[in-house]
Amino acid sequence: MKLSRIGRVSMALVVSVAMGLGMTACGGGTIGFMWVLGTQYNQIAAFKIDQFTGNLTNPPGSPFGSGGTNPVSLVVKPGGRFLYVINKGTGLKTDANGGAACQSGAGGGQISEFSVGGQGVLTFQQNFVSQGCTPVWAAHDSTGNFLYVVDQYAPNTACLPNGQPEPPVAGQPALPCYGEITVFSVDSSTGRLSLVQNQQIKDPTTGLQLTYFPVGALPRMMALSGSCVFTLNSDANQTVFPYIAGSNGQLTLTTNSVINSGAVRATSIITGGTSVYITDAGPVNQNTPGQILPFTVGGTACSLNTITGGPTANLSPASNPVYTLVDSKGKFVYVANQSSTNSNTPNSSISAFQIQSNGTLLFVPDAPLNPYPIGAGPVCMVEDPSNQYIYTSNGDGTVTGKVLDNNSGKLSNLSRGSTFTAVGQATCLAVSGNVD
Repeated sequence: MKLSRIGRVSMALVVSVAMGLGMTACGGGTIGFMWVLGTQYNQIAAFKIDQFTGNLTNPPGSPFGSGGTNPVSLVVKPGGRFLYVINKGTGLKTDANGGAACQSGAGGGQISEFSVGGQGVLTFQQNFVSQGCTPVWAAHDSTGNFLYVVDQYAPNTACLPNGQPEPPVAGQPALPCYGEITVFSVDSSTGRLSLVQNQQIKDPTTGLQLTYFPVGALPRMMALSGSCVFTLNSDANQTVFPYIAGSNGQLTLTTNSVINSGAVRATSIITGGTSVYITDAGPVNQNTPGQILPFTVGGTACSLNTITGGPTANLSPASNPVYTLVDSKGKFVYVANQSSTNSNTPNSSISAFQIQSNGTLLFVPDAPLNPYPIGAGPVCMVEDPSNQYIYTSNGDGTVTGKVLDNNSGKLSNLSRGSTFTAVGQATCLAVSGNVD
């Protein structure tokens, strides 16, 4: 059939508009952007997320330099205009006891600010430093006006690997062992960070206000629930340290200054609605499925209340769970596992659970697929902005994508392939749905 001249012009206009929107016959428009960190080359892989397929494609210039050494965590400012990368640095030197001491500037950790342009392209702005040593995690408050950065070591502290204080050196006073949160205010126009001092505690040696907020020993991660800020600590008791966040950026100690998580080896802490989920990988060097520990947040005191029947065994043969994700609708929990107890099954996987009305978890019935195979060595996990897809960043330098069934919680492979090349030794990832 031949088209009239008007018909040909109309068709050309339709094709032109579709191309302008980034639409093709094989996919749809871009619904969001993803950034994946890699420690091997200190880079950030950027991706555009396809609306109809979940396929990932790189924008011009990807990968980008991370702005520092050993990038391990990242966070996008609400609105999508600025991205902050936590570069852990080279770490602290250990002594004969295996302990490490934090002195000013040790380890070279940095917070790198990037502006986000069209197609998710990143432009480096500048570096900032937290107040302690070895930064490992960051999160924004709900307004995006403040950025919280977790350091494993507070200034002038010394810790053994088990979270106990380093034995004192002869003739010198013993140093305590604890981590800290550095709070920054965020400029809404430039994204630049400014230090927020601790107005409640003074340094006993100088008499000046502290420039940080102390937490438990060797914190590894942080989660926010309403006005509550929780750090997960790798001390002997696997504790959680709670603060109440104020509108001025101040963190206030609660009546429950230390909470015992009940985990043997806690690997992540995540919030979903009014619940908090802690991932417990079980004893070190024992290949066990581990468990998920659900809690409810107790009012203004920021306590964590255990749920009757709440501790849930992870799905066998999955083992070594390292990260937990709650879907945006608060219906399902997904657990990223690095290992398997069965050599005949995929080594790494995602376990899927349904959240019951009383807060307990039941596995998503999808045998024999659940747990679902993914790339080797998952580290972090996100849901895309349209709530259609779940992605894991994997230590083998890949990203795995899965289709999320919002009704059943089941996961399935993407239609055009579920594995994408990121950057070597990928750590965490983040997504944004827009750039305002």
